[in-house]
Amino acid sequence: MDPTQKSGPVYDIVILGASGFTGKYVVREALKFLQTPSSPLKTLALAGRHPTRVTQSLEWAARPNPPPSSVAILTADTSDTGSLRRLCSQSKLILNCVGPFSIHGEPVVAACVDSGCDYLDISGEPEFMERIEANYHERAQETGSLIVSACGFDSVPAELGLLFNSKQWLPPSVPNQVQAYLSVESHKNIVVNFGTYESAVLGASDRKKLKELRRSRTRRPSPSILGPQAKGTIMENKKKIGLWALFLPSPDAAVVRRTFTTLTEKPRGLPGLNESPDKMQKREAFWSTIQPAHFGVKITSKSLFGIFRYVTLGVSLGLLSKFSFGRWLLLKFPSVFSLGWFKKKGPSEEEVESATFKMWFIGRGYSEERLVSQGKTKPDMEIITRISGPEVGYITTPITLVQCGLIVLSQRESLVKGGVYTPGIVFGSTDIQKRLEDNGISFEVISNSKIQD
Repeated sequence: MDPTQKSGPVYDIVILGASGFTGKYVVREALKFLQTPSSPLKTLALAGRHPTRVTQSLEWAARPNPPPSSVAILTADTSDTGSLRRLCSQSKLILNCVGPFSIHGEPVVAACVDSGCDYLDISGEPEFMERIEANYHERAQETGSLIVSACGFDSVPAELGLLFNSKQWLPPSVPNQVQAYLSVESHKNIVVNFGTYESAVLGASDRKKLKELRRSRTRRPSPSILGPQAKGTIMENKKKIGLWALFLPSPDAAVVRRTFTTLTEKPRGLPGLNESPDKMQKREAFWSTIQPAHFGVKITSKSLFGIFRYVTLGVSLGLLSKFSFGRWLLLKFPSVFSLGWFKKKGPSEEEVESATFKMWFIGRGYSEERLVSQGKTKPDMEIITRISGPEVGYITTPITLVQCGLIVLSQRESLVKGGVYTPGIVFGSTDIQKRLEDNGISFEVISNSKIQD
């Protein structure tokens, strides 16, 4: 263990897992805002098990410029509680990029909660996120540690996209359901890093644990959604957006449900630690425009072959992840079971730069609330919005994580004192949408129309 870490300066942000595939892209994004005018990020440290590899990530992220000498390199290991405690004592905010989070995430959260340090991560693993909420929420409230998972592509675009769609339903109209359709495109091969695949395999294997966890917890109030929930289809040809779509058991849906549950308990949002009257008015005004809706996600493709690839991956994960030998097979031969999407070496820089995403949000509801009380339960109104941006895992994820981190640094007094929350409920009423728009992620209203019978 590095004895020099027992005491030292306190850094605005420490990026843990900086030498990982995603971590190095997060470092690259963070450097854009280090010691720049109006940025709250004045000091930055990078942490990992191997300082040499962390230094190499910094050199990669800084190129073609030399790495900033002001960026500190720290040693920390998720299996070493002492190193994590020292890390938290030196940081205002930890950005955790060390996955799979079901294996490596909890020790980091525990250290942050005990020290009162704030924490953001890029997890897309529902069992981990809900276990952390169950085990650490009350303690985090006491120590003032703000813990927010899913601050990457899972699940910031989904949450903000849903909130953006909800804001378009002006009274007396009300939404009933919003279906998100995700399209990932590239003129090169779409390849995803093995770490992301490993998290997906372990997430699939943890579904039984997640069900048991949910059954063991006290039931929280559910949001009141006007009208019945429509029966969904597993696969459809969505002609309005020109894509085939397949139901996706997405972590985004679980995160959105938690946001709406918290909003049901706190209809005006979460009061800030020491927010000004102006900030409080802005927060309450924002949440007054948000109406809950049934939410789901579908993955899309322009061709049925693309859908077949998704089905193959989904069936493989669903069947083989239940058994240790099946998980071994999945992790040993990722390219086989994903038909080339996931590879141990990950995507090239050219493949990353060539990819983009679009996420449509098709909201259906009622032009007037009274229609439901009159017995007209079939939606008569549709609002379509869309978010689009660069590659999801290594460009959009660092953008969303870093912008959430900058908000924590610059607006901490306006955010809730502490606790375990979703990104939507913490950042929804801040300037997060504008920040993302300023960094290459667009929000658009596509159409607002009556549904023709």
